[in-house]
Amino acid sequence: MAIVKTKWGLFMGTVLFVSLVSAGLLAIFTKPVESGEPVVHPDAVQKARRALITQELLDTMTALPGDIVPLPEVTVPKDNPMTPAKIELGKMLFFDPRLSGNDHWACSTCHNPSLGFSDGLPRSLGFGDETELGRHAPTVLNIAYNTSQFWDGRAPTMEAQAVGPIQAAREMNSNPKELEKELNAIPEYKERFIKVFGEPVTMPNIGKAIAAFERTLVTRDAPFDRYMRGDKNALNTQEKRGLIIYISKAACSQCHNGANFTDNQFHNIGLPQVGPLKEDLGRYEVTKNEKDKKAFKTPTIRNVTLTPPYMHNGVFKTLEEVVDFYNKGGGEDPNKSDKIFKLSLTDKEKEDLVAFLKTLTGNLPIVSYPQLPQVATKSASGK
Repeated sequence: MAIVKTKWGLFMGTVLFVSLVSAGLLAIFTKPVESGEPVVHPDAVQKARRALITQELLDTMTALPGDIVPLPEVTVPKDNPMTPAKIELGKMLFFDPRLSGNDHWACSTCHNPSLGFSDGLPRSLGFGDETELGRHAPTVLNIAYNTSQFWDGRAPTMEAQAVGPIQAAREMNSNPKELEKELNAIPEYKERFIKVFGEPVTMPNIGKAIAAFERTLVTRDAPFDRYMRGDKNALNTQEKRGLIIYISKAACSQCHNGANFTDNQFHNIGLPQVGPLKEDLGRYEVTKNEKDKKAFKTPTIRNVTLTPPYMHNGVFKTLEEVVDFYNKGGGEDPNKSDKIFKLSLTDKEKEDLVAFLKTLTGNLPIVSYPQLPQVATKSASGK
């Protein structure tokens, strides 16, 4: 997708650029520089963003800046095909507290279906409810579209994501070998693993089963999706105004783009440090690259109304607080991304933007609590 980059780090999407050219206005808003690249005057950018996209024009657009589209089908890795038996096994494991070191902590503890598959806390509680962790539990809805997992992207696959917290000492705190032994001692689990994988319980296959289940946690048919598929009444007037703000003046689609409203990249937006950590260096801990200090993954904003509080450390309680933070240009940090700048949104524009964000909540998957396999018991004769 072609973009026009300004001297001040602003970006205009293809639609705006093409509109400027077709309207014969590009020469007014730009001036040549020695490199030959046009520089867009910031005042002109703001004016163009407000004026070029009307609701009437929006209703005719089949593509939006940032390739924002309804969710496609999930891509399934060749080494972990999905089957009904594997998905059901993964669901059992997802809800089973016996995967933790104290038989108390399940994946669903921090990824609760009734809380948008998060936990509703600013920062999750650690093993045994004794410690507060440093980060907010991200939703697992639609993570099948992520190119990496966790706030710092340390897990390259969903399979790695699934087993990471199980083994983490401050989270579920399980010893892999002991967990394999425990689950293999449960006849139904052992039988199910042999049926699905051709072998008894192993840690890698635990990850594969849970990932298969998580790939079913997709939320389609949000009002926004229906709008993009042609139902122009799926969004009301205020929500359409908010969408125009989203893709133009607020420049949200710079980072929250694509079908899942995330660029799958990592950015430092100057968030204040809160919680038990003195400092959280984010992506830097994975890459050791200076530019990644305090950079965190762009979260999906699909179903964002279901997963407060917000940001990697849960610092904001409401969407209104999030919008206010971005409107003032984020926080202060020497490594802050140049994609974060003051937006100058009016109160009405902020209200419209929040109204649009609420249209991104799709149909939630219906997940019933499974009957968990039981430990074998001795017969009345003691045999």
